[in-house]
Amino acid sequence: MITRAATASFRTPLFPAGTRAEETRLYRAERQGLRLAVICRTVAVGIGFLWVMGAWLTLGYHPSPWVFLALGGFTLLGIAHALVIGTRYDRRWMKYAIYSVDTLGICAAFAFVPVSVAADIPQIIAFRAYGIYYLFPLVAMAALSLSPWLVLWTGAVAIAGWWAAFLFVLSDITNPLSWGDMPIPASQADYETIFLSIDFVGQGNRVEETGFLFFASATLALAVWRARGVFLAQLSAQFDRDRIAETLGRYVPETIAKRLIDDPVALAPQERHAAVLVMDIAGFTAYAASRSPGEVIDGLNRFLARCADVISREQGVVIQFTGDGLMATFGTPIELQVPEKNAAAAAHGLQSCAEELGFQIRVGLAAGPVASGSIGSAQRQAFTVYGDTVNRAARLEAHGKMIGRTILMDGPMADALREPTFEPFPGQALPGIGQTVDVYAV
Repeated sequence: MITRAATASFRTPLFPAGTRAEETRLYRAERQGLRLAVICRTVAVGIGFLWVMGAWLTLGYHPSPWVFLALGGFTLLGIAHALVIGTRYDRRWMKYAIYSVDTLGICAAFAFVPVSVAADIPQIIAFRAYGIYYLFPLVAMAALSLSPWLVLWTGAVAIAGWWAAFLFVLSDITNPLSWGDMPIPASQADYETIFLSIDFVGQGNRVEETGFLFFASATLALAVWRARGVFLAQLSAQFDRDRIAETLGRYVPETIAKRLIDDPVALAPQERHAAVLVMDIAGFTAYAASRSPGEVIDGLNRFLARCADVISREQGVVIQFTGDGLMATFGTPIELQVPEKNAAAAAHGLQSCAEELGFQIRVGLAAGPVASGSIGSAQRQAFTVYGDTVNRAARLEAHGKMIGRTILMDGPMADALREPTFEPFPGQALPGIGQTVDVYAV
């Protein structure tokens, strides 16, 4: 369950934003990365706990009970947080809190955990013997969450905690020595006197350390920000492809839909040689008059769905449903070698489907140049076809009622199929066509 607070965690204008669906996917990726980071830090803390336990049992090291309590608490805290991530109990502030606790815990260890069992060893030796690099893994693990803010937050807390621990330890040193106490030029004896002194604190080293930590945190946050942008861009492209595939999948086979997606030029305005099929249900008014509206719609949907499947099998594209019929193209927007053959096969398939479901249909087929392309506004577009070939197919479908034939085609269509069994009707006058047309019936 995605909480409102969690979703809002990446709705900041400074970093890339996407649609709600894309942000949801991004939040899921962020959540998975955060869980992985928490698991990594929990394993690391658990290993530290076992290491201290081993040193206590085998090396005679006697840590304070607070060390065991802190390591055990940190381990349990990580386990609890990993279990909560993504649930309804998850909150945005939790990841910031746990990284703050981890970071300040390491800084506190430098300030309070003795370097040696010897009482006269000052705590400043911890800063000289170990170093700030113990904090870098936390910043790196924060990047797994894909949250630039968390990376910057962890880096800032690390710098503040490191200086707080250092200044706390420094307050116990009566006569601190630093690089400023080194004479210029310095001899080997000077280095041995100052740099190797138990009171050498190296304030300049702390400045360098935190400077590198700040640079690393800022760079890593920028890298995460860019990764989020790339991630959102990929999601946006994938969502666009999915939407197109889902829309086209209602009218064309999946393979054709993928081809259209991979070749956007196919939807651009162009003219191709194609075949157009127009189908209409004969006697639909009488069919609808004897049935309830629900029964009519259900029967019509079932029949047209079967028709769309028939056309898809022949690699055709349903351009539009026209009430009780449809219009489909073969050869545009997907180019076919002989689109007339695919259109004729689809017409026969439609006739068989209609007989099976108790319908009577009329089909008009025409072949020739067909103009096609996407039309509409920037927000809503549709793919359409137009031209004399489209008009002829529509007129032929209507003319079938006049001469009592189910499937009619024009001369170019019949010439491409070269079937001697076609019944010719030469010199037919079709409404809206300026000259007579030779018509052939199957």
